[in-house]
Amino acid sequence: MKDRKEFLLSKINRRHFLSSVAIAPFIAPSSYLFASEEDAVFRHGVASGDPASDSVVLWTRVTTIRPEVIVRWELAADEEFNQLVASGEALATPYRDYTVKTIAAGLMPGKTYYYRFHTLGQTSPEGRTRTLPAGRLNNLGIALTSCTNYPFGFFNAYDAIARDEKVEFVLHTGDYIYEYGADGWGADVGKKIGREHYPTHEIVTLDDYRKRHAQYKSDAGSIAMHAKHPLICLWDDHESANNPWIGGAQNHQPNEGMWRDRRYASIQAYYEWMPVRDPAPGSRRVDLWRHYSFGDLASLVTLETRHTARAKQIDYNDYLDSIKSDADSRRFKNEVLAKPGRAMISPEMEQFLSIALKQSIDEKQPWRLLGNASPMAKMPVPDVGSEGIKLPAGSAVPGTTADLLWKGQYNLPFYLDTWDGYHWARERFYDLCHQAGATDLLVLTGDSHSFWSNNLYKDNGMKMGVEIGTAGISSPGDFIESGFGEAQSKKLDQLFMEGVAEVRWTDNMHQGYVRMDITPEAAEANFIGMSTVLKPEYHASVLRKETIVRSKDSIGFG
Repeated sequence: MKDRKEFLLSKINRRHFLSSVAIAPFIAPSSYLFASEEDAVFRHGVASGDPASDSVVLWTRVTTIRPEVIVRWELAADEEFNQLVASGEALATPYRDYTVKTIAAGLMPGKTYYYRFHTLGQTSPEGRTRTLPAGRLNNLGIALTSCTNYPFGFFNAYDAIARDEKVEFVLHTGDYIYEYGADGWGADVGKKIGREHYPTHEIVTLDDYRKRHAQYKSDAGSIAMHAKHPLICLWDDHESANNPWIGGAQNHQPNEGMWRDRRYASIQAYYEWMPVRDPAPGSRRVDLWRHYSFGDLASLVTLETRHTARAKQIDYNDYLDSIKSDADSRRFKNEVLAKPGRAMISPEMEQFLSIALKQSIDEKQPWRLLGNASPMAKMPVPDVGSEGIKLPAGSAVPGTTADLLWKGQYNLPFYLDTWDGYHWARERFYDLCHQAGATDLLVLTGDSHSFWSNNLYKDNGMKMGVEIGTAGISSPGDFIESGFGEAQSKKLDQLFMEGVAEVRWTDNMHQGYVRMDITPEAAEANFIGMSTVLKPEYHASVLRKETIVRSKDSIGFG
């Protein structure tokens, strides 16, 4: 791997974008090329996020070895900074890894603002942000993103979002970073394209997590996107370690120290490096849930499903010898996956959600959005073996991601760390929403590295809404990654569409994002795929459009 200085100063190439997606002016990557270490004061760019109708978080990071640095910030109503509306100073210190986060308050709702920082004789690149709208609103553009894995490719979808003029806010549903070392998942690809993880070991300590966030925010696409749009975010698992629950994580071992220390370190780094508000006095950092209101048009609640209540994931490998018939499969699903008490969200989150949904209904907003980390729809694997799907050469034993044949034979869920592995929790969640009067959920989901259009139903058949899932920014789809090959992967997509009741459409072949264009009458999901993530030159195209329409108390695909 290049040493760190060479890596941070490496050349950033221009990108190309198809006319099928609206193109916006963007801060050119060349703004981030520095002649020397001393000049690279703002090498991680600027960002904004966690917006309210009267305020927004502004973020940057100063690269310095001084014990502390005073940073001035400015917020203006115009790009030339002739109309300053707010300014102030903040202190960058090693105690927060020299990150600077301030809240620009006293702002007007639904307005676009421009901001920048000054320190050590340098001025940061300019950022653009906006506040949440209030009152009458006729349209809203949200980019749905997830799963940004540095070794697997360039963050071209971030760059595309920066250029997309219809995007107003970016919703990131988790896996903003990955914890693996340079020899972990994605290592072979990372070596080929010169994007190996730094630090090279699996990250465990606070210093490790800080360096990994720094690496991810050095990507040109990331810099461009954060400078153009405010971020609304929630975390999934890899911001800490694969598959965490309240008592540990699949990818945390005893020789890596205490899990609570690692969790605390990862969350501290997250709050330092992300444009999110710090907890109010008396609140906890783990309680990362929010309610955003977009005028009279939509409400968005983000869910926390990893660190406050989640029961330990079920591992298929623990049940291989006990699932050998359809009766065994039914027993497993009814007695293990649906076991009462296996929670996903905390009582505090439930109360917060219930209040937010009732408020949205009382205010007669037509759209109730949920920011959700992992797929909510029921996804039992169809009997793919009977359709001629063959296991990849060297495939592992039944129960692994690759072995869809075993899962399909017994109609078992695709994943067990999603809501499918928490049947009781999902039904409880639907009951809560129903009691609040919300059977028209528009769930915006990440995690699976695939695009999805799903219908959502309770066990009794009651329609609860629809789910739109996004592919990874760079993380690959499971079918290709598991070795099925392009032809079989496309066929698997088709079999899921034909054989799974709640799946309307899916695509496992692309990386990209979803742009939601929302009006009072309809919500349009634009599934936007990248031609490649293996090099910074790419094309983006709309793979599919889905229109979601309202009826009296529900929503569905038009």
